[in-house]
Order: sequence, then C-alpha cells, then structure tokens
Amino acid sequence: MKFVEMDSVTAPASSVILGLMRIEPLDDEQIRTLVGTAMDSGVTVFDHADIYGSERHACERRFGAAVSFTASQRERVMLQSKVGIRDGFYDFSTRHILDTVDESLDALRTDHLDLLLLHRPDTLVEPAEVAAAFDALQSAGKVRAFGVSNHTPGQIELLKTAVTQPLVANQVQLSITHAPLVAAGVAANIGGLDQSVSRDNGLLDYSRVHGMTLQAWSPFQKGTSDGVFFGDRENYAELNDVLDELASEYGFTPTGIATAWITRHPAGIQVVLGTTNPSRVADAAAGSDVDLTREQWYRIFRAAGHTLP
Repeated sequence: MKFVEMDSVTAPASSVILGLMRIEPLDDEQIRTLVGTAMDSGVTVFDHADIYGSERHACERRFGAAVSFTASQRERVMLQSKVGIRDGFYDFSTRHILDTVDESLDALRTDHLDLLLLHRPDTLVEPAEVAAAFDALQSAGKVRAFGVSNHTPGQIELLKTAVTQPLVANQVQLSITHAPLVAAGVAANIGGLDQSVSRDNGLLDYSRVHGMTLQAWSPFQKGTSDGVFFGDRENYAELNDVLDELASEYGFTPTGIATAWITRHPAGIQVVLGTTNPSRVADAAAGSDVDLTREQWYRIFRAAGHTLP
C-alpha cells in the first residue's frame, strides 16, 4: 500500500480509502468484515459524510455501532467526514459546521475527526464563518485537519483569505473514463477539442503546487452516474481489453490496474472506493502498489477514448 503525506494529519494516510456511503443496509457483521478486509489490505482511511444514508448521519451511525477500534488502532486509523450539503441548499455557516461535526462525532462514537472536508462549494460562503468554525473545532480537539471537496483553485483561495489552517485535501471525481482533471492539461491549447476545455481551472497543477492531496471519488465510474466501465464492451471494449491484458501481466485484477492508473500519478492521488464488496476492496488495495510504466499509463488513457495530440 502506498501512503501520502498530509500536513496536520498524524495517522498514516493510505492511497486507497474506503468510502462508507452505502453501508446502511448491511448488518454489523458485514460492516466489520468490510472494514476488517480493508484494514488487512493496508487501508487506513475511512470516508464518511453527514448526508450518507436514508437520513442524516445514518451511515455514520451504522459504522459507529458496528466498528470498535482499540486505542492503538484508533491512532493508526484516519476517520474523515464531510459537511455542508443540506436539503435543497448548501450551508457553510459557523453554526451548521459546528453542529454537524458534533453530530458526526456522536454517530461515529469517536472524540475527533482526523479530517473534515467542506462537501460542495457554497456560493454564499463567508470565509470568516468557515474560519471561526475551523478555529473552534481545532482548539477543542474535535478535528485534526481540514480540507474541501469538489472545489476549484479560486474557491480554495477565497477560503484561505480567512482560514488559517492548511487545506490538505480536495475530494473530486476522477476515473480513467471521467478524467477532465487530467485530460484537459494533456490536450491544452488544441482548438475545437472538447477535451481541451478546462472544467476545474487547472486544479491538478494547483494541487501539486500547494501540496493538497486529491481524493478520487467514483474511481471506476464511466461518468457521473453511468455505472462502471468494467465489462462494458459496447462503449469501452478497447479499455477492457487493455485492463485485462495488464491485469494478467501483473497478476492482479482489472480493478487493481484501474486503481494503479490513478495512484501512479505523481500528484499522489488517493482512490475513494464506494464498494461494499470486500474482495473488490482487496483487489483495489493490491493494485495501488503497481507502478505502471509511462507507456502503459498512456496506453490506458488512449484506450479510454482520450486524445493524445
């Protein structure tokens, strides 16, 4: 398992993250098996959000009820959650952030979050309100480190006009087939090509310059909500052929190779899994260590339909 360095984060941050947004229907033993498999595979980071589940904090409560860490395990585990999405609007007010973190801590049955992310950009944000919440949470020992999710460089810079803590991570959508984060830069300055359009204002390079870790959500999705690309030979026959070939060459599964495509990038991107299948978690974790060659990485990139000018 590869690990990434994060400012203000003391627990080891594995390059593969287990996302818990779908665990509500699972029973306690199924949740423990999922988490145990992840830990046995080297995963140390567990991703939550207040909105995951049929009601607020539902998945956090299921996790807290099913999983107990010893004191030494808790030191080696990184719990992160997200805040800011409400029913029909976004809310980065001081009060909402503080109340939501208290509710998350209670649901997870822990005394602190290792990382808190602002879930979706609130266009009505007052940076001073976010700063007040972060200061209070840090001084109370309730949150160790802070970051964002789905934010552009400009939105991050706006927060930094008041927020004094380092913003250490940004969780964004990225997969082999949904890769504008990467693909736009590859095809920069090519007129008339949709791939050349920057949809995040240079977020990949900004993150590397400023030491922010990117966390890739939906890492195996075709698009935003189109299902996975594995086995889709109608739309991605060449990609599946290449993944199968490399999986056979390295002795891993296509899931492992798709994970390796993301973790191979020198930006040190983490992969956020959304599966509840323990074997899929183990496959992804094993693949995180594969160092694809440049030729292999770009071959996968081209097989997914991206242009290499």
